[in-house]
Amino acid sequence: MAGKFDKWHGIDRKEIPWFPTINYDKCIGCNLCFVSCGRMVYEYDEEKRKPIVVKPYNCLVGCSTCGTICPVDAIDFPDPSIIKKIEKEKKVLKIIRKKVQPKMTQIELAKARALAETLISKNKTSIDFEATGHFIEKEVMIKILNKLKDKHCDIVNMNINTPSVKACMNEKAPSVMKFTLVSTIYEDVSECREIVKEILIDTGCVITSES
Repeated sequence: MAGKFDKWHGIDRKEIPWFPTINYDKCIGCNLCFVSCGRMVYEYDEEKRKPIVVKPYNCLVGCSTCGTICPVDAIDFPDPSIIKKIEKEKKVLKIIRKKVQPKMTQIELAKARALAETLISKNKTSIDFEATGHFIEKEVMIKILNKLKDKHCDIVNMNINTPSVKACMNEKAPSVMKFTLVSTIYEDVSECREIVKEILIDTGCVITSES
């Protein structure tokens, strides 16, 4: 099975002699190269307490970061001119031109996705309400549902606590109602929220919590 780094722009990676070589006369075993390389080119030799190159062809063609950061310049790379020679012989630039548009499309899709996620994160798709009032006798929920019947939202998890049915029906003791206003198509419910608040206020209810 082909490995992740077996090809470089369609070229067999083993045809490109680009990889690090460690000069152990200079190496102090700091292992900065081993820790920094994200392509697992190096492993750590516990016996020698020094890094070793185990997967040379995992090295990214043209990359020499490990050599650049080595504090004692113990890592060598081939002359970069070999890469330019291969680019010319293998017509790499022609291959690259074919990859430009797909990559641009990929970037644009990523930007569009990020923008959509930002917009969605700003939308209020559900709001929890808690209010006190005479909900049953004033038919508060019926009025709310009639106003919301053509809207893409719903009332869920409704809970009404009342101290006494008789007292409530005589409009003496208010009840406590909790419910969640939710979007049914995952869009902002701000418009529906204002409808709910208007009805609650018009029917004499007091909104004690909204989140």
